[in-house]
Amino acid sequence: MAETKISRRSFVGGSLAAGTLALLAACGKKGAPAAGGGSAAASGGTLNYYINNPKCIDPYNVQEDQGTQVEYQMFDALTTYDYNENKLVGLAAEKWEANDTATEFTFHLVAGAKFHNGEPVTAEDFKRSFVRLVNPKSAVATAYAPSEISYHLAMVEGYEALSKGETDDFSGVEAVDEHTLKVKLASAYADFPYVCSHPALAPVPAAAEKDAKNFYLAPIGNGPFKIDGQWEDGQQINLVRFDDYYGEKAKIDGIHFAIIKDVETAYKEFQAGNLDVCDVPTAQITAAKEDRGESKDGYTMSEGQHMVLGAEPSTYYLVCNTAKEPFNNADLRKGISYAINRAAICETLFKGSRTPADGIIPPGIDGYRKGAWKHATYDVDKANEYLNKVAPMNGSSRGITVTLSYNQDGGHKEIMESVIGDLDKVGITVKSDTPEWSALLSQYQAGNFEFGRLGWIADYPIMDNFLFPLFHSASIGGDNKSNYSNPEVDKLIDEARTVIDPKKRIETMHKADDLIAEDFPVIPLMFYSHKLVGSDRVKHLYIDPQKLCDMAGAEMSA
Repeated sequence: MAETKISRRSFVGGSLAAGTLALLAACGKKGAPAAGGGSAAASGGTLNYYINNPKCIDPYNVQEDQGTQVEYQMFDALTTYDYNENKLVGLAAEKWEANDTATEFTFHLVAGAKFHNGEPVTAEDFKRSFVRLVNPKSAVATAYAPSEISYHLAMVEGYEALSKGETDDFSGVEAVDEHTLKVKLASAYADFPYVCSHPALAPVPAAAEKDAKNFYLAPIGNGPFKIDGQWEDGQQINLVRFDDYYGEKAKIDGIHFAIIKDVETAYKEFQAGNLDVCDVPTAQITAAKEDRGESKDGYTMSEGQHMVLGAEPSTYYLVCNTAKEPFNNADLRKGISYAINRAAICETLFKGSRTPADGIIPPGIDGYRKGAWKHATYDVDKANEYLNKVAPMNGSSRGITVTLSYNQDGGHKEIMESVIGDLDKVGITVKSDTPEWSALLSQYQAGNFEFGRLGWIADYPIMDNFLFPLFHSASIGGDNKSNYSNPEVDKLIDEARTVIDPKKRIETMHKADDLIAEDFPVIPLMFYSHKLVGSDRVKHLYIDPQKLCDMAGAEMSA
């Protein structure tokens, strides 16, 4: 979700009976248990949390991790993923069921939930949210711009007509009654309840359309915190506890999001005692671990364990333009992969805080397999074996020159220089193409590149959220920047989407992943990880693998 990571982003306890799959889950609670387990009384205090200036904090267009972090504290979507239990659970929905073809889902809302303005949360509020996410003529789209993330609902019946502005209604979304929302899909997608965990699919009250400009800066949500004032662009966002929240009440009094332009400046503020949670500059990771103490589970801050370095469901990789020479040759792609010393990059540049990628699916995603992509490893002999098939070595060169595209900010320059050095050792000459990030994305979109760097973070922790957008033929022209197309892969991914049983669904995804691994359209390099620190004031704080922080469960010392 961050600016240089693109995001699209098992049913629970169910059994097939009488033509429907019923799913029941605990609801009304985000994040991990409080310290010591169970609920705890409010500890008070304000959490001072560093962010960059968000792109948006209104649900209709939350897409990068800064704005999403703020919105997540103010809004509850239908479902949420419990990483401690490794399952999807209800949040604003107490239960849901699907038909036996995975084309219709019915969500039953928690009773008694309210928005921050006191209005009850109803199924109509969820429909309103879904409509404004897709409708280019909605009040918020007219006042600002259409949503850039409406694709989350692309599988819902009626999406195309609404997205084109041909209608103002979303035919596949129905508010059956006050507490029942029914969603019909245009095609089977058994993982749809995971999609409903995305913060963008939270409900919005009527004020969101009646007063779109004010709502954009001061959203009215249904979550554990409400906004205090409005978003002060480039300065700050303040939230306070919502005491009429339907779930477990927040323990702290509020949150101060300090908007600071870069992590180096923010970290100095943290060291000066002005922030409670902050990202750590890569060069400071080793010192920060020694000073702050490393979290044992990688995600929970507590006394003496104030640095979290847990793995994220995200992958850093090189995308190869398989529709253009010379990267239409799989042997070249594999040879380059074998030549790259991923471990050296992780250890030298990231002080061991990242891990070498052994596939496109990262740890933490149900279905991850260690060593799934056999060509995603460092082996100079293998590199030469594959590259010799393309162009035998002549002296110290193969006569191959390739162009590597990347943006130089955010430490990417150093990573790419390491890659270039590794390729030089096996006789490949690399020219650098270094546009700004936005221009680089435009080049990828136009297919005007040979190979280049990208990152992908899951919006919902399922294999489909990697395989479909990155490798399905239907995503060419969208997130499938490699222009990769394999009809058998498409068939397997499509089939997996219809499979109700989670184990069998993952098995089918594995078959698709195996084919992709052999075709090797992208070169995985690293799996991302957290690098956040907390102050001594933080007694307990959980940041999940997707970097969403359970601030309602935070505990602060005086």
